[in-house]
Amino acid sequence: MNISSIKNLIRKNILDTPPSGIRKYFDLINEMKGAISLGIGEPDFETPWTIREEGIYSLEKGRTHYSSNAGFIELREEISRYMDRKYSLQYDPKDEILVTVGGSEAIDIAVRTFAGPGDEVIVPEPSFVAYKGCVMFTGATPVTIELKAKDRFKLKPEQILDAITEKTKAIIIGYPNNPTGATMDHDDYAALVEVLKDKDIIVISDELYAELTYQGKHASIAQFPEMKYKTIVINGFSKAFAMTGWRIGFVCCNAEILDQMKKIHQYALMCSPTTAQFAAIEALRNGEDEVRRMTEEYNRRRLIMVDGMRKAGLDCFEPVGAFYVFPDIRSTGMSSDSFCERLLLEEKVLMVPGNAFGACGEGFVRATYATSIENIREALIRIARFVKRIKK
Repeated sequence: MNISSIKNLIRKNILDTPPSGIRKYFDLINEMKGAISLGIGEPDFETPWTIREEGIYSLEKGRTHYSSNAGFIELREEISRYMDRKYSLQYDPKDEILVTVGGSEAIDIAVRTFAGPGDEVIVPEPSFVAYKGCVMFTGATPVTIELKAKDRFKLKPEQILDAITEKTKAIIIGYPNNPTGATMDHDDYAALVEVLKDKDIIVISDELYAELTYQGKHASIAQFPEMKYKTIVINGFSKAFAMTGWRIGFVCCNAEILDQMKKIHQYALMCSPTTAQFAAIEALRNGEDEVRRMTEEYNRRRLIMVDGMRKAGLDCFEPVGAFYVFPDIRSTGMSSDSFCERLLLEEKVLMVPGNAFGACGEGFVRATYATSIENIREALIRIARFVKRIKK
């Protein structure tokens, strides 16, 4: 057997799935001194000390064995209280909550539970890069919807209607949105409910950035009684609690769906890391003050970033969630890839091309404000200098 024959054994849908369009830029910046990264979607804060301390304490006490497949019941009970307290969503901790290895595993097993060859899954874009990949790995077909800047990147009911076919099994909704920072409010979802409530379509609602909502309260489509039973809510600790490396997330949905998702989790992963589970219990019990502190700081940075992008000559709608801005760079006459490559090479500032998040992201770039204000201010000076030079 040679390399060519091995490649013939690999499933075509895996070969046809492109790698993440983000990675090459991270590889480049690692080789540059004095570069500023506005590319990595990760909090620059360390996990709050009491949360870290609980993880350390669990190791010192030898709590290193498996939990139940669904996760420690103490954690699921805390998640249940948290979802009720924060979002008025009630889930039974015994039967309707599953602790996962980050939100990414939750997305993967949610898609795999419902989609396979011959099926279609609606994926509004620009969106988190994993959505389309997870769909393609199952052999299903992602059907994309173009979210538009003129609509503040909100999903519209008529767009869903146009995308639905007899093959549609699910739709993935991600708000607050990565990469745009857009959000949906209660009225926005009410319009979608009118389209979806009578359809045999599962809603996978990625709400990982729910805590990072800067205007009004976070809304979920699961808050509508006619949608809750067929909505899979995905959340976690990575962004709000600055726990990316702990790899801890969770799923909330009705017991019939959860039982099937749990099978995939059970065979593939057994359970989530137990040290992270103990830390997550502490996060939910005593970490919300730290979340508020971090969110207030993100909000300060958000306003500086939006103002700076506009002063640099880039059209930029104001994001009200997550920790990203998504400026329009079409006035420069450059493609998203060219803009990001030249900005990195000439000014040592890393941003991510908008087309990494779907073809409709062409003409935009993503920048994160999950970095220090000093870094943001310096990066904005360099960006303004670059844009002025390009336009001249």
